[in-house]
Amino acid sequence: MKKIQYKLEKEIATITMDDGKANAMDSVFFEEMGQAIDRLEGDGAKTLIITGRPGYFSGGLDVKLMPSLSPTELNAFVEIFARTILRIFSLPVPTFAVCTGHTVAGGAILAFSCDLRFAVEGPYRIQMNEMVIGISFPSWMLLIGRSAVPVQWLAESFLHGRAYSPAEAVEKGMFHGLIKNEEDVIAHARAQAENLKTLNLQAYHTSKKRMRGSDVEHVLELLKEELPFKEN
Repeated sequence: MKKIQYKLEKEIATITMDDGKANAMDSVFFEEMGQAIDRLEGDGAKTLIITGRPGYFSGGLDVKLMPSLSPTELNAFVEIFARTILRIFSLPVPTFAVCTGHTVAGGAILAFSCDLRFAVEGPYRIQMNEMVIGISFPSWMLLIGRSAVPVQWLAESFLHGRAYSPAEAVEKGMFHGLIKNEEDVIAHARAQAENLKTLNLQAYHTSKKRMRGSDVEHVLELLKEELPFKEN
């Protein structure tokens, strides 16, 4: 069973993450995510919605897998993580994250890489917990964080590792709206996406590239030296 499902309907692409668990990110996850983005671009979709299963958007990188990797394998894994998220951050169409539950670490940075973010209300955690578990932020994550988190909350959310409820994330301007439990999550997201289908995508693409392109190129240049293990 695939961890990531892709659907296109009326020029709106939907990527749904569902491994039946925490939607942990491993090599298969990134391979399937890359394939889904390839399809999105090939289909000429006008907007993208990324969502998860009930209770989990994503818990981030597969922490059980990582200790089993050799230094070379771990570097390759971290690099594909970075390049996949930056690809989403740079997509030439409007992007929406619809967080259906816990949104932690890599899951949170995936959400922050999208243009607009919505969260389902509930006892869920939205958190960049890297400082708690002892992982230094690479430049590419900080770039995405600065683009999504209001400056007055950036230290609290990234450097202090604070966990937010969905309502708190909306209140602090990190997310753009709260979806009630009884609402149809995808219908809510599609209604938001419909509003942006009328944008001129050529102008959107050019403007987004000018807004983010040079910064993305810069953090990609830093990527090799910021990998967990230095290469000789």
